[in-house]
Amino acid sequence: MRPTIVYLHGFRSSPQSVKARALVAAVEALPARARPLLHVPFLRFAPRAAVDAVAAWVRANVADPAAELTLVGSSLGGFYATHLAQALRARAVLINPAIRPYDDLASYVGEQANMYSGETFVVTPAHFAELRALAVERPAHPERFLLMVQSGDEVLDWREAVAFYGGAWQLVEGGGDHGFRGFETQIPALLRFAGVEIGS
Repeated sequence: MRPTIVYLHGFRSSPQSVKARALVAAVEALPARARPLLHVPFLRFAPRAAVDAVAAWVRANVADPAAELTLVGSSLGGFYATHLAQALRARAVLINPAIRPYDDLASYVGEQANMYSGETFVVTPAHFAELRALAVERPAHPERFLLMVQSGDEVLDWREAVAFYGGAWQLVEGGGDHGFRGFETQIPALLRFAGVEIGS
């Protein structure tokens, strides 16, 4: 069995984000025998299409998601990771995750630009309906989730995430920001949660 990690970036972000690049670098630095399979896809904003593309990749590349797969999601990616982990019975690591993106992103209706590529896209009311359809009432197996939040998140209320993921493994840090300052220092814990043997 080879552990597999799928990193899901946030709204208007990309695989070039600071956290995504830090995770890629950490995995590449591992000895070949300990290195997990890592997939960092570019997610289109259309929520259903984004989630379906990730699920299709998992079906094609992961024999046993319940045993091998860990989804790592930041912000909106955390919302997607929660949906997919529930559907696939996989593990998930949520970094300052969005709990109600259909409400939090309401002010972004209209044309938006990706912060890294500059690509533009249009957010429509139909996207919010798709997000609502993907919502999970509560994680069915919270012990398969690791929540990482910082109280200085200026975008989302960390307390909402702590309550929503009650019963999950939780790392709550004071200060920080929505980007999760110092994320690279938490990567070893993330990798261990994903079943990666490091430092041995």
